[in-house]
Amino acid sequence: MHRRSLMRTLAAGTAAGGAAVAGSTFPKPALGQERFEWRMVTTWPKNFPGLGTGAELLAQIIDEMSEGRLSITVYGAGELVPAFESMDAVQSGTVEMGHGAPYYWKGKVTASQFLAAVPFGMTAQEQNAWFQYAGGQELADKVYAEMGTKFFPSGNTGTQMGGWFNVEMNTLDDYRGLKMRIPGLGGEVVKAAGGTVVNLPGGEIPPALQQGSIDATEWVGPYNDLAFGLYKSARYYYYPGWHEPGTTLENFINLDAWNRLPADLQAIVAYANRAVNQTVLSEFVARNNDALNTLVNEHGVELRPFSDDILQGLGGLAGEVMNDLASNDPLSREVMDSILGFRRTAQAWSAVSEEAFSHARGLDFQFATPSRG
Repeated sequence: MHRRSLMRTLAAGTAAGGAAVAGSTFPKPALGQERFEWRMVTTWPKNFPGLGTGAELLAQIIDEMSEGRLSITVYGAGELVPAFESMDAVQSGTVEMGHGAPYYWKGKVTASQFLAAVPFGMTAQEQNAWFQYAGGQELADKVYAEMGTKFFPSGNTGTQMGGWFNVEMNTLDDYRGLKMRIPGLGGEVVKAAGGTVVNLPGGEIPPALQQGSIDATEWVGPYNDLAFGLYKSARYYYYPGWHEPGTTLENFINLDAWNRLPADLQAIVAYANRAVNQTVLSEFVARNNDALNTLVNEHGVELRPFSDDILQGLGGLAGEVMNDLASNDPLSREVMDSILGFRRTAQAWSAVSEEAFSHARGLDFQFATPSRG
């Protein structure tokens, strides 16, 4: 009962915020108004922390905000369709809605991977600012229209970890011959460094690492990696996640189904996604450090930083890879130019705000301590 009350409070607050932006209020549904029953397929294991639960939360908020006029049944990866067939199911209209990450669809539309994360690109909040205030949403809709779908940011992992490795990574040459699970633009960079890239959905990663069919993997960060038990099959845990500094998760909707929704339900879906986008990010921020402590202190994981030489080498390769992709695909060029333009602005502001504050907070001075009572 407490959770349902909380959800209603969240729904009311989100709807109120949406009305303030839109300049109108949602009409109270009449008994005769049309109701919609949708299905959502995801690329995540059912109820997987942060990812699968984020999709479930989205469906729950939409149901409560719409007072049942739009109800959504959520299916985890493999329950209705395999993880990487989710976009096909939504595009064809077999189901109305999906939840995943944009780089999974780079084989369909190359530009989609830029929407997930750009190596050495933007943090989660910078990414969200680009979507909301710098034309990112419009560009994403243009990309997803190529797949017959409507796009919404629907969660963010924050800065990820660099990955799990069974060998030490001392130089850039250590990527040569390495078989690694890593998607999106990060995967293209690892290829350029001489690695072999394998793209696997989340549920297939633990057995692949355990059986030795891959030498290394990245997934998300400590909260999710602990849940998958990746520490059982790899010794070294590297940081930072240069390849995914703020990874956007997505809610994609069949365009015909989206266009059939009345305006008030479209607004509910939009603002429900905004609520979930922030909630999922907050969950990762809240859970990651405790999970990291468990990995290191209870499971003996060796936490290692990538050297500056490795990071500089990867950064140079990332620029080459992205320029090559953009030179061969006008839509990728349009999206990349917009992202890099906003990245310059965000980086300049961060230098005198977050980065400067992080330095100040880390200085050696006596600070208040919490009571132990």
